[in-house]
Formats: sequence, C-alpha cells, structure tokens
Amino acid sequence: MCLIAFALGMRADCPLLLAANRDEFWQRPTLPLSVWALPDGTRVCSGRDLRAGGTWLGISQTGRVAMLTNVRSGTPDAAPRSRGELVTHWLGGAAHMPDWLHLTRQIDPQAYGGFNLVLGDWASGTWVWLSNRPGTPTTPGSMLRLPPGWHGMLLGPGVYGLSNASLDTPWPKTLRLKTAMAKALDALTGPFAEPAPLWRETLLQALLDRHPAPDADLPETGIPSEKARELSRAFVHMPDMGYGTRSTLIARWHAPGLPVDLEEWTHAHQPRSDCRPDGERWSLADSAYRRISMSTWGMPTSS
Repeated sequence: MCLIAFALGMRADCPLLLAANRDEFWQRPTLPLSVWALPDGTRVCSGRDLRAGGTWLGISQTGRVAMLTNVRSGTPDAAPRSRGELVTHWLGGAAHMPDWLHLTRQIDPQAYGGFNLVLGDWASGTWVWLSNRPGTPTTPGSMLRLPPGWHGMLLGPGVYGLSNASLDTPWPKTLRLKTAMAKALDALTGPFAEPAPLWRETLLQALLDRHPAPDADLPETGIPSEKARELSRAFVHMPDMGYGTRSTLIARWHAPGLPVDLEEWTHAHQPRSDCRPDGERWSLADSAYRRISMSTWGMPTSS
C-alpha cells in the first residue's frame, strides 16, 4: 500500500474514514477484498497477498485495524520476512498480541524491509503509528519509548496521511489526499443515511488523480527523478516496470455498534475502453468493484 489518508475521531457519526491506494508489481499474485480466516480462526476483511500470505490493510471481526506502507529508498531492502505478516499478527486478536507494545516486544523489526504500520483497536480506542525506520512525523505528539529498532507515536483525533515516508511527511500526493479527506468529512451525512455521493466522489477522484508533482516538489529518496515523477501521482501506472496502483479502497465506520462499509476497485493492468493512462484521472471502466459491510464484532452484514 503506498498512499493512505485516514480520519480518526473527527465526527461522532464517523469514528473512522479511510481512503487508500495499493501500489504493487502486477505479477505479484493477489486476492481482492473478501472476508477470510486467519490460522487461529479470526475473521478478517481485506485483500490478500498470495505470495507471502499476508495483507496490506485489514479489519478484524474483533474491531482491530491495521494499515501498512513500505518506506521508499534508492536501494531495495533485502529482508527475510514479508511485511504483510505484521498486519495479520495484529489482526489475529488479543490472545497472542494483547496490545501494540506486546507486538514491539515480540517482533524483531529488522527482520523486515522498511515499513510504516498504523494499528487501531476500536475496543480500547487506541491508535498508534509504528516504524522500523527513524523519522519524526510532522504531526504534534511525543515519540514513544520503544524496544531497539522501533519508532512510534500514539495517535489522537485528527486527519493523517501516509505514503512511503514517515507519518504525515508532506509529499504532494499525501497532502492532496489529506485535503480531500477534510472535504469529505464536511460532506458526510448522518449515521443512518446512505453514503452521500459528494463525500465518496471527493475521495475517489483524489485517489484516481494522475497529476504528477512539480519537479521542484519531488521527494528525494535516492531514486531517479523520472521514476520519482511517476510515483508522485496518486494513481500510478508504469507499464514499462509492470507496476502500478492495483486497487483503491474507501472505508467508513458509521458509529460504535454499527458496521464498517468497505468499497474496493481492482484495476486492470492493461486498460481498455475509455481508460486513458495519460489522462487527468484514471477511468474505472475496466475496474472490478466490490462492497462489504462488516460488523466489527461478528460476520459481514452484507456484501
């Protein structure tokens, strides 16, 4: 997952609003959004990486949430373990991972490539950002004292953005998606109403945006400027590398005791119809759509 904006506790009728794009190599086998069981039987709602068995973003039936992005560098990380298992470790429930501090004590962060990990627990109301790379988020807050190799911060109510650097690093596409998130929050309807087209369209159009950042604003991460320019788009399409935005997700939790609605668009690698990779926004003409409404303490209520 390479671009996420999420709002925590900003409205009583929407404790969580989330918008995300997952970027990955096209050849990496993946299952789309669905409800499936972890080895311990915990039901989770997420996509699934078939190569390593983990995921990049998910919600469990017990009300846990996890989001993952890689940390970009000029030299690809070589690490023995897949970062996606960090998400499933958390979603698996309190029996073996009672809180985020337990996770940092049980897991060696250097066994993984650079990552950002956002963990939430709706039962306790606790949210935290964790990473195995040093970096100071621009978000106000005190950095946590953690075991060696870990860095992190507790998250309070607010709108946050995450790409492939520390939390809230002001990369252009991250800032644009955070702006869209703030506008979407203003356009939300009440908890029992159908999703309003305006808030949903605001987030979706920001996720499908194909505008690159100005060269002067490209982040310096050790990769060539031409590649950095392509990666600065919210929606990435790099056919020469066989790489791009594989899926788009919008999730809304309506209120405590009510379901969380998840919508996913899985995108074709080679678009047909009126999809124009060089256009201002990616067309959804050849994207597969899925919607799941999931109780956070039980099975999905509809799909």
